[in-house]
Amino acid sequence: MKIAHVINIFTPDYQSDLYIAQPITLESMHVAHDFASGKVDVTLYSANFKEDDNIIPDYFNKTNRLERSVLDVYKFEKQKKLPLIKDILTSLYNASDADYFIYTNNDIILQPFFYVGVKQIIDKGYDAFIINRRRIHSGFSNVDELPQIYAETGKKHPGFDCFVFKRDIFPKMQLGNICIGVPFIGVTLAHNLFCFARQFKLFDNLHLTAHIGMEIMGLRNEYYWHNRNEFNKIIITLKPYIDIRKFPYAEESLFKRYINWGLNPSLFVFMNMRLELANVMKAVRRRFNRFFV
Repeated sequence: MKIAHVINIFTPDYQSDLYIAQPITLESMHVAHDFASGKVDVTLYSANFKEDDNIIPDYFNKTNRLERSVLDVYKFEKQKKLPLIKDILTSLYNASDADYFIYTNNDIILQPFFYVGVKQIIDKGYDAFIINRRRIHSGFSNVDELPQIYAETGKKHPGFDCFVFKRDIFPKMQLGNICIGVPFIGVTLAHNLFCFARQFKLFDNLHLTAHIGMEIMGLRNEYYWHNRNEFNKIIITLKPYIDIRKFPYAEESLFKRYINWGLNPSLFVFMNMRLELANVMKAVRRRFNRFFV
């Protein structure tokens, strides 16, 4: 089994949180890759713009350079050259023949045993899954502090930022012009996995990844509204493939299910209620039709 892990490495502004977080993330990936040697066949990839070529660590492989950003598909007042998730995953699909793909955000720190844990989950038969991060306090700022970061228990985080899925799922995914680094990137990837995975699972309490900072919700700016509008278009195209029984917490009781959906900003209670009602009506119609056959 081969696993390919891609992120978008770029040169962050020194005022950005990623100025501190990205180097720690990259080193954690390096450590996890070395830990997996001889146990799991993992290749690290960067999908990046040409101007960022010189900062890509030598333990990463480069996909074909990204040629466009969200600025090429929509006009914004404030210019941010954010890549499109479709382009990142397409570049990985073309560069790697791996059986499973992983995409994480630039600020997701891996535990040393991350890839070994991922393979053990795959071996249980899951063709797609999401691993939620642990939130740790924002006092860390240096790669040398990784041992302390590993030791932090942290707190649960309800959003989605680490995605593992089988290669053959990608061609089916509907990703529109969603850009990374903004809310609704995780929501979009998640709902695609809900639709197209045969056996999906959300792991919301594993200590496999971490994020420096306790925040949950991102800022609502013009890029947020762009992604939100794109997601609203995508969910319409996904509608024929949606089965609410494959959503996280679907196996819980009615009360627990709706509580968990309500507490997760990446799941939408009212949309899920409509989907669940539609499933009930389908079942009623099937029974009604069988009764009169």
